[in-house]
Amino acid sequence: MLRRFIARTIHVSAHCDLPCGVYDPAQARIEAESVKGIIGKVADNDDPEFRTRAILIKEQRSELVKHHLWVLWTDYFKPPHFEKYPQLHTLFNEATKLAGATGTKGSMDASLADELLAKIDEIAVIFAETKKA
Repeated sequence: MLRRFIARTIHVSAHCDLPCGVYDPAQARIEAESVKGIIGKVADNDDPEFRTRAILIKEQRSELVKHHLWVLWTDYFKPPHFEKYPQLHTLFNEATKLAGATGTKGSMDASLADELLAKIDEIAVIFAETKKA
């Protein structure tokens, strides 16, 4: 009986306190693709009610892009990643700004959505490299 209480302990370590797969730049990319799609649909539609609703959704999706990027930036990536990839802070800063008020959230410029997607892709490449390690 006493043996059950004095069971051998096993030390485990994990990157985070949640199971792997929680962090993924694909989440930001999905929302950014939605933003780009909405910009295209609004450009092709003259209905003011549709445009108002679509723009509101685009702004919400842009905010979700920022959220997913911030979670990766602040929770997934650790100091060793930033040492190995010194451009990472700049990539996240530029990407979140592209999703913000001066980017896709506040603009209907499809080229900003393309720039945002390109930044997310750059982050995704680094993310994939860190998962291999």
